[in-house]
Parts: sequence; C-alpha cells; structure tokens
Amino acid sequence: MTDPLFHREALRREFLSQAGFADADLDPLRPDASFRRYFRLTGSGKHWLLMDAPPESENIEAYLRVARHLTGLGLRAPKIGHTDTVNGFALVEDFGNDTFTALLNTGEDATHLYSPAVDLLVQIHQNPQASTIALPSYDLATLMAEALLLPDWFVPLITGNPVDPTARTCYQEIWENALRHLPPPATTLVLRDFHVDNLMRIQGNTPIQQIGLLDFQDALIGPIAYDVLSLLEDARRDLPPSLVEQLHQQYLSAMPLLDVDNFNAWYRSLGAQRHCKVAGIFSRLALRDDKPVYLEHIPRVIALLQQHLNDPLLTPLGEWLDEVIPQHQWTSLDPDLDQLRATLGLSQRSN
Repeated sequence: MTDPLFHREALRREFLSQAGFADADLDPLRPDASFRRYFRLTGSGKHWLLMDAPPESENIEAYLRVARHLTGLGLRAPKIGHTDTVNGFALVEDFGNDTFTALLNTGEDATHLYSPAVDLLVQIHQNPQASTIALPSYDLATLMAEALLLPDWFVPLITGNPVDPTARTCYQEIWENALRHLPPPATTLVLRDFHVDNLMRIQGNTPIQQIGLLDFQDALIGPIAYDVLSLLEDARRDLPPSLVEQLHQQYLSAMPLLDVDNFNAWYRSLGAQRHCKVAGIFSRLALRDDKPVYLEHIPRVIALLQQHLNDPLLTPLGEWLDEVIPQHQWTSLDPDLDQLRATLGLSQRSN
C-alpha cells in the first residue's frame, strides 16, 4: 500500500516539474489551522509559494476564483501562477514575511496597521461590484452550523463529556430565535477570516495597495458587519478597548449611508456567534487534530463572547452557558487531551 505522504510528495514534485521548477528547493512555512500547506520556492529566482491544498479537505478552486475577484476590485490578493485543481496545487505570489501579526510583535504601532485595514474594508463595502461574484449566502443555516461548534466541541473539552442532547437543542433554539429577530442586514462580500494573521505589508502605491490579503477561500455574501468584527475582536490578539472603539467609529464615519443601529445589532450578534464558532474550532483543533496550541487563545475568545451577552437577544445564551458550563470551568482550562479523546471516541486522530 502506497504511503499517503510519499504519494503527496510525488504529486507535489510532478506539479513543480510541469510548472518549470523541477529543481526548486521547498522551504515549508509554519502550518495554520487548515489542511493547506505552503512552501517557499528557494533557489528558483522567482517569488512564488507552492500551495498544497489536498482536494479531499480544501477547495482550491474557490481560493483561485476569489483571488482573481479581489484583484479585479483593485485589491492585492496573491497573483496566481501554474495551477492543478484536480490534485490541489497552485503557485501563488510570495508576499514575504511581514504579516501584520509579525509587525505588531516587533513593536509596530497598532493604529498604523489597523486603520488602513479598516479603510480597506470600507473600500470593499462601498464597491457595488464586490458582491457580484457568485458565492453562497451567509445564511441562517450556515450561521447555525458554525454556532453549534461550541456545544459539539467546546462543551466536551470543558466538561469531559458530550453535550446533553436536550441542552444542545435548547442552545440551537436560543440562537435561531436571536438570529431571526435581527433586522435584514446590509450585505457584501465577506472574507470571513479578515484579521492581522491574514494581512501583510507589501509594496504598493497606496496604503490599501500596501496590504496583501490571505486566507479568503471561504468567502461568502453576508452581513456587512462580519469582517469588521473579525478584525476588531481577534481571537489571537488583545486590543485596547479605546482602539477598538476608535476603529469602530472610523468605519462608521466612512460609511455615512449605513444604518448604524442595524450595523451595531448585527455586530453584537455576529460577535457572539463568531466567538462561539471559534471556541468550538479551537477545541476541535486540540481534540481531533492534535493541535493543542490553539487552547491558549480560548480564554480570550470566551472573554470576548461575554462582552456581548448583555444584549437582550443574547441574554438566554448567557444563561445557557452558566447552566451548562459553570464559570469556574471556563477559566481553568487544563484538559487531559488523551483522556478526553478516549472518552469521546477520538483516540485515533482524523488527520
């Protein structure tokens, strides 16, 4: 039986040979939360990354399509070189190493990075062409599927047992009620993972052209508040509340035709929904995919979630959390992952 890793390596080398880079050395970049891998081509004289996106788990065609759409909007998505959508390979422009996260970690002033990022969102949201790409809607079913990641993964991580089915049904009803009572949102192209890990400083003629965009293959057409929320309430980084408010107001001031009450209502609910989703995703990464590093961010995610629970629509969610996960369990996160996997029937890693 062929070793899957050996087979993937052979496909990777065949792709590079067809692309004219048979002799290029591959320098693997740090993996992220997805099943994609990136390799910097060294010794080739070209500034390319090899994207390795296994087709059974990643949709490389969506990445390529959204990248071209963003470029058509005047934004800086990576240029695309040779592609193999059947096997899940593409050469994409190498933007370098200056992610906003890396720049912030070296002491760069946060305002100098976040403010242009807000301006970039304004440019997208004011462009009527942004939502002309054929993408699925960020609808109630999608929002619910994401929100359910909290009871399905975070609750077992904290309590050591699968969520009680009755409690799960109650949680689902709470979220369905909250989302259905929101007014119809303003909608646009939603990149969904718009935060400093996925923004890069690159060469460009304008501040917005100096921002390179990454990780947008899951884009949808949905509520205009989502990417603003994703940027300002980052699961991986603390921001001073004063800066969050400043950037929030910067966005609203640049969008004079926007219904502010509508935007803020969706911002609060999407904040809670996203933080529920991310708590579930980070728990799943630790439990299923053996990536425990993501657990360090969960206390921040839960703190961000709690900020939204005083909204009347979300009060029942806070009550559910208090009942199902006592607060002391939220703040003492030190699970025995091997024991949990055995209890939950996840002893064998799925990746």
